[in-house]
Amino acid sequence: MTPTENITGMFAASKAGHDRNSIYIIIEETKTHVWLADGQNRTLEKPKKKNRRHIQLIRKGTDTELGDRLLQKDKSVRNEEIKRAIKLYTAQWQHGGVE
Repeated sequence: MTPTENITGMFAASKAGHDRNSIYIIIEETKTHVWLADGQNRTLEKPKKKNRRHIQLIRKGTDTELGDRLLQKDKSVRNEEIKRAIKLYTAQWQHGGVE
């Protein structure tokens, strides 16, 4: 993860903490922290703040349309869309990988 790389909208897996191995979407970022949402337990209104060192970026399977909307801070993004994107990613991963 390079400091200039924009990671908002990408999938991320938690590497540390009680939520270890959980999948999220990055909805906001700073130099040292990211804010994560899964659309269910961690919503857009109450995202999880996590140190960048405690996440693993998932580069394959990212929903680019949703990521672009998050990057533009589009207020029409809904928790249901995030939940669906994560569900589709995990379903693809469990059935032979992501293209």
